[in-house]
Amino acid sequence: MKMKAIEQTDKALFDALSSEKNRQETHLELIASENFVSEVVLEAQGSILTNKYAEGYPNKRYYGGCEFADQVEDLARERLKTLFNVKYVNVQAHSGSTANMAAYRTLLKHKDKVLGMSLDHGGHLTHGHPLSFSGEDYEFFSYGVDSKTERIDYEEVRRIALEVKPKLIVAGASAYPREIDFKKFREIADEVGAYLMVDMAHIAGLVAAGLHNNPCEVADIVTSTTHKTLRGPRGGIVLTNDFEIYKKLNRTVFPGIQGGPLMHVIAAKATAFLEASSDEFKTYQEKVIKNAQALAAQLILLGFKVVSGGTDNHMVLVEVKSLTGLTGKVAEEVLEKVHLTCNKNTVPNDPEKPFITSGIRLGTPALTTRGFTPDDMREIAQLIYDTLMNPDNDFVLDTVKERVKTLTNKHPLYE
Repeated sequence: MKMKAIEQTDKALFDALSSEKNRQETHLELIASENFVSEVVLEAQGSILTNKYAEGYPNKRYYGGCEFADQVEDLARERLKTLFNVKYVNVQAHSGSTANMAAYRTLLKHKDKVLGMSLDHGGHLTHGHPLSFSGEDYEFFSYGVDSKTERIDYEEVRRIALEVKPKLIVAGASAYPREIDFKKFREIADEVGAYLMVDMAHIAGLVAAGLHNNPCEVADIVTSTTHKTLRGPRGGIVLTNDFEIYKKLNRTVFPGIQGGPLMHVIAAKATAFLEASSDEFKTYQEKVIKNAQALAAQLILLGFKVVSGGTDNHMVLVEVKSLTGLTGKVAEEVLEKVHLTCNKNTVPNDPEKPFITSGIRLGTPALTTRGFTPDDMREIAQLIYDTLMNPDNDFVLDTVKERVKTLTNKHPLYE
C-alpha cells in the first residue's frame, strides 16, 4: 500500500490514488461484483513480472527469458485445476468478457444460434445484448425468470430451446440471487444437441468453497472472472474437461484474440487461487451468504421488494421505486452521497430503461472481507431505508453519513 516512488515523481497521480484509497476505506462497498484483495495479491500484481512479455504458453513461448514466467503460469493453472476439480484451464484471459469471447469462438461459428439469459432478467451484456460483440457475432435468443417466482423456469428454458434449437446454451448471470441448477441446463442442452457454457463469474468463490454446485462437472466449457467472490485480481479464466475443446480454446485466446498475457496479473491470480483453497476462504464464503441473507431479510422487513424474496448467494436485488418513488439511478446517486456504494440495476419486467431502472443491486463480498457481520448488515439495511425515504433531508443524510463512518472505523480495510 506504500506509494513512495509515485509520491516523489508524480504528484497528480499520487493524489488521485490516495483519494481512491480513502474512498474505499470510508465508503461501504455494496457493489456485488467488487471485493478487496489481500495485500499478497496487491504485491503480486505490482511485481517485477510487469516487465515481462511472454506470448504463447509455458514451454512454448515466442520470446526468450520466460523460464520464471512459465513457473508462475504453471502455478496458476495447477492451483486453478485443483480448486474447481477440472482437467484443463486457461488463465490468460484479460477479463470476463474476453473469456466469454474465447469460449464462444471456440465452440461457435459466426451467426450460430445461442440461448442465454436476457440482460433485464439478470443476464450479462456478453450473453447476447445487441450492443455487445456477442449480440453482433451470433444470433442470440433469450430466456428469463418466471413473473411470479422471479426464478428461472427450467421448463420454459426447455421450451425455448426446443423451439430455437441453439448450438450453445449459456447459463449464469450477473444479477440473479438464487442458486442455478446446472444439471437441469445440461439435460436441456443434451435434449436439443447443444453445447453448455456456464459463466460463473459472480459465484466462482461460492463454487470454490463448495457452497454452490460446480458447473465444471456438467458444462462443456466454464468461464469466470477472478475478482468478485473469488477475491483475486481483475481478470478472466476458462475451464473445461474436454481436451479437444481445450486445444482449440488455447489457440482462440492466443493468437486468436489476445497477444501477450499479463504475467503480473497471472501471478496475482496464482496466489489468489492458493488463498481460495484454504479453510479460511470457505468460512469467509459462508459469512458472505449469511450477510446477504441478513441484508435481504431486513430490507423486506422495512418494506422493500426484494427480487425472488431473498437470496442464496452473495447478491440482493432490490426494487426501490414502488416504496421510495425513486428510480434506481437516483437511488444510486443518493446513496453515494452518504458513502453507500451500489449500482442501479434492472429488475424483472422493469418498466424503466436500463440506464434508469427501478432497482439497485447489492452485494456482500467486499464488506464481508472487511469483517462485517449480519448485525452490521441489518444496520446497513436501515441506513439504506433512511436515505432513500429522505433523499432531500440534509439532517437525515448527514446522520446516515456519520453512522457509515462509525461502521467503517469499526472495520478498517487495510491496516
